[in-house]
Amino acid sequence: MRNLARIVLCLLVSAASGFALAGGGPLGIDSEVSGNATGIFSRGNQKALHDIVIVGTLGGALWEGSDTRLGRTFWQSTDSMLLGQVGYAVLNNSLRRLRPDQTTDPNQWFKSGGHSFPSGEVTTIASAVTPFVFEYAGDHPAVYALELLPAYDAVARVKSHAHWQSDVLAGWALGTGAGWYAHHREQPFTVTVLPKAVTVGWRTRF
Repeated sequence: MRNLARIVLCLLVSAASGFALAGGGPLGIDSEVSGNATGIFSRGNQKALHDIVIVGTLGGALWEGSDTRLGRTFWQSTDSMLLGQVGYAVLNNSLRRLRPDQTTDPNQWFKSGGHSFPSGEVTTIASAVTPFVFEYAGDHPAVYALELLPAYDAVARVKSHAHWQSDVLAGWALGTGAGWYAHHREQPFTVTVLPKAVTVGWRTRF
């Protein structure tokens, strides 16, 4: 867990320092960035990653079932995504921060039409990968590379002028927290509420 915390902290600092200048916001790092989200950071690639993560997580859970280590981790990631989105919805609809494409002032909170804080997409991706990092990184350190997915999306969302720097960092932290909680539950919540016919896994039927 300490190693994961160090990795996440380093990635968060790197992501922030890579595209942030001194500015405003809750961390004092929020400012407009130059350039557009093109090439690898295009909006199409962002959406593709987001959709692949969701479909891959749900598909893996349904295929593998909850009776194997891999399947249980997929179901934990499903829990984590749900928890992350609940937290995102509460914060996003309560704080109503304006996006960079709506204002040049990062301190515009509690405004009509504000949906910048935190980043929902970064929350989703971070919450999906975190249970796998906790479960497998001790055996296979290369699994830490999964943290590059929320790092990529964090940079891309800022370059798209869809979020401030603190928005994506908050989403990353929220997703990581949801993933930590979901991983430490003895039984995934979704497994306890869904019929056994759903959680047993399609793989066992073929």
